[in-house]
Amino acid sequence: MSHPSKQKGNRVERLIVDLAKQYGLEAVRAWGSNGQSLGFTAEVDARIANRSMQIKARKSIADYIKPAVNIDAQIIKEDRSEPLVVIRISDYFEMLAKLEGLK
Repeated sequence: MSHPSKQKGNRVERLIVDLAKQYGLEAVRAWGSNGQSLGFTAEVDARIANRSMQIKARKSIADYIKPAVNIDAQIIKEDRSEPLVVIRISDYFEMLAKLEGLK
């Protein structure tokens, strides 16, 4: 039996892929969480709507990273690096579905 943290990661990866499919998006999880099984780099955990995804599961995430209830997106920036956007997965999958012409 694999390590509990590996089992948790596998569960979350399956959850994300299943959620994407609920939006009508093409989604596949990389075998063994290794993107090389899909022909990509090892960091790729899943392909959703022809986009490479790395999926991380953590016990907790700092509150300042999470969008507040009345906020659509949280923008964060590390010194000397590119800004990142944190949004709810339902909003992201809805945007992807619209881009793919599914909604």
